[in-house]
Amino acid sequence: MTTRTQDGSAGDVDHAAIGSGYPAHRRPDARIAQVIAEALDGARTVLNVGAGAGSYESAARSVTAVEPSRSMRAQRSSGLPPAVDAVAEDLPFADGEFDGAMTLFSVHQWNDVKAGLREMRRVTRGPVVALTCDPRLVCDFWLYGYAPEVLDTEARRYPPVEDMASALGENVTVRTVPIPLNCTDGFNEAYYGRPEMLLDPAARQACSAWSFVDDGARERFDRNLRDDLASGAWDERFGHLRTRPAYQGSLVIVRATL
Repeated sequence: MTTRTQDGSAGDVDHAAIGSGYPAHRRPDARIAQVIAEALDGARTVLNVGAGAGSYESAARSVTAVEPSRSMRAQRSSGLPPAVDAVAEDLPFADGEFDGAMTLFSVHQWNDVKAGLREMRRVTRGPVVALTCDPRLVCDFWLYGYAPEVLDTEARRYPPVEDMASALGENVTVRTVPIPLNCTDGFNEAYYGRPEMLLDPAARQACSAWSFVDDGARERFDRNLRDDLASGAWDERFGHLRTRPAYQGSLVIVRATL
């Protein structure tokens, strides 16, 4: 049985508590949107599961959004169609109803990832596309030296790519998605060359893993990163990232076809 928070969110995050910073800090990046559009391969009708406020829906022609969180549904632009209140594990659609389906930065918040992906496969006759992070690579990011609790949390929450592939069927590919230096979608790795951005509490709040650590961990992170930026220690170790055009981190596209 899928459990929900008071807000209606499925899984382990209450978006009513943390979702207010999403519109300002989680703006879709055009280059990532292009990768998503290519993976959808021209699908006309697309299901977006865990749609949130509607980021990246421009990557498809016609979108049906599913979002269990009341607060996230309320943040959708007036130019987007209202989202259906449902969860990935129990989609209220017929077999093969959609040309394609996508779920973006969402699977790590589901109660049962395999069941949700099987449901997406059931209602989709074309490509199923998941933008997610490979948990084996999450802790390779420089942030681990400052906030290990945050990245350990992310690594535990993201499902193994192999498990996702087995739920989706036989024809599955996994592609690393390059993260641009000036990425407008503010997940943790988007700030690989702009560490100062993560000193903004609102930017951190837009990444759900920060909600799982206590105030002490956030304060230590803030203090240690500020000290290293002031002393030049961060730039001595990682300054080369400030001019790297793109970063190959844990961000991947998992794509399945029939």
